[in-house]
Amino acid sequence: MKRATGVVGFLFLILTFLGVISQRIKPVAGEDSPPPRQTTIQISYTDYEWWLLTWKDSSIVCRIHIDHEGLPTQDEVYQQCGIDVYQTWASTPPCAPAQANSFDTFGCKGLYLHFIASQPSQKELKVDLPVASATISLDGCQPSIPENRCPTLPNLLITGFEPLPNEQITSIEGLYDREPFTCNGPVCSIPLRPTPMNGVEVEFWAVSSFGDTSAHYKAEVRVVDSGVTQNPTGSGWYVDVLSSQWQGNPLASCAETWQAFQPIGGPPLWLSSPSTPDLMASDQPYYYLAGRLISQGVVDASTCPTKGLLPNGYADACGLEIARPYIQSWQNQFDAKILQVSSESGVPAQLLKNIFAQESQFWPGIFRIPYEYGLGQITDRGADTLLLWNDSFYQQFCPLILAQETCDQGYLHLNPEYQSMLRGALAVQAQADCADCPAGIDLTDASFSISLFANTIKSNCDQVAQIVFNATKQMPGSVASYEDLWKMTVANYHVGPGCLSYAVFKTWNAGSALSWDNIIQNLTDPCKSAIPYVEKIAH
Repeated sequence: MKRATGVVGFLFLILTFLGVISQRIKPVAGEDSPPPRQTTIQISYTDYEWWLLTWKDSSIVCRIHIDHEGLPTQDEVYQQCGIDVYQTWASTPPCAPAQANSFDTFGCKGLYLHFIASQPSQKELKVDLPVASATISLDGCQPSIPENRCPTLPNLLITGFEPLPNEQITSIEGLYDREPFTCNGPVCSIPLRPTPMNGVEVEFWAVSSFGDTSAHYKAEVRVVDSGVTQNPTGSGWYVDVLSSQWQGNPLASCAETWQAFQPIGGPPLWLSSPSTPDLMASDQPYYYLAGRLISQGVVDASTCPTKGLLPNGYADACGLEIARPYIQSWQNQFDAKILQVSSESGVPAQLLKNIFAQESQFWPGIFRIPYEYGLGQITDRGADTLLLWNDSFYQQFCPLILAQETCDQGYLHLNPEYQSMLRGALAVQAQADCADCPAGIDLTDASFSISLFANTIKSNCDQVAQIVFNATKQMPGSVASYEDLWKMTVANYHVGPGCLSYAVFKTWNAGSALSWDNIIQNLTDPCKSAIPYVEKIAH
């Protein structure tokens, strides 16, 4: 992953970060979440009473009540007595006569704790309760993927769930394309009807006998006639639903983030995820990969005039021809893992493979450029996006490197030294070089790093969503196509948010449609390497 440089890119990188802080995109679900459920319970406990007294005349300065044996903690003294008393007590020196079991404490200064009594007591405790929720699916059809086609118009099925044992969902309510609907009970089946190409919005929630409702969830629903009427087996409807509460076939992870429908009838090949690894097989003649296999002794090209290698380490024509069987096997050995990671992450499998082909030609070791690691050639600077935009990943990874209290500040608020440590440690996770392994590569580490790259791509999706929202104040799917948003994501991965932000802002402010063809017209010179890069990925 490279990063373009220059004043323009740097300035827009800063603007992007400021946008992250000031107006991060709201989540699709739960925008109007009700107050949390709470109940109050009475619990029995033992109340321990302590007094803070002065050494001078044993006058009472503060009474402290705690619910555990032993001395009050510093926090308890601070909370119940205030900062002035706490500081006086905390700075009180030991009383030597008192330590010697003497009653002569005339010379002692400050405050001391004295236990008074304990007694049974009760107190009220507020407890958070699990909240009601609702999911959305289709009734009467499980759409065939990847085109999401149904033979007949299905119903939209909304199901409410009440986790409390003595309560129940009394109704499902909502708005379908701004028209209100209500269904009694926990299940609501709504007949679908054709929609515009950009779909319609459905808002829905569950009403509970507890006296509240679930969060107000949203979904984008598109229903389009397939247009195939001459062949009965191919006729029907393309049905797409985008929602965090969707219970049907897995969504492409970024489609929900962008609220962008995939093209009618399914995504293009480069954004697809084949059903089996065999359908991803390729036989490209990679000169760089051939050169590495020859150099590492996997391929014997000693019969070639130059031992099969060019001065730059790539294979020559003779070396490539000898290495062909090995090249084909090597470039396809990661396909099963790529498909698995794609299924888990929602990142299109073919996209991942195309990025690996472009970045490393499937050689995960270091050779061409130092400090770029793994199949996707991630750098410590490129790790910024993952650490900044994937909070769950950051929360799991950071404590492995830094102290928990340091990590709790959040990546954006860490000092530059700590940020650099995290980026470097993350990049090294993708390193697969191994002096004692066959071909000098630990294939287990190389396969393991594929999920790291998928998470990095997802983080770039989120960053692209923010960039587009900052420029347009609209959800990305309403101003750009699914395929163009993926092209922006690939560009963002390659040259960074500074380059993309500038081009997106300039395109939108000029009144132009936010298409990839328009955006590339506004890329600055240091950023134009994104154009051929995206073309090669999106072939």
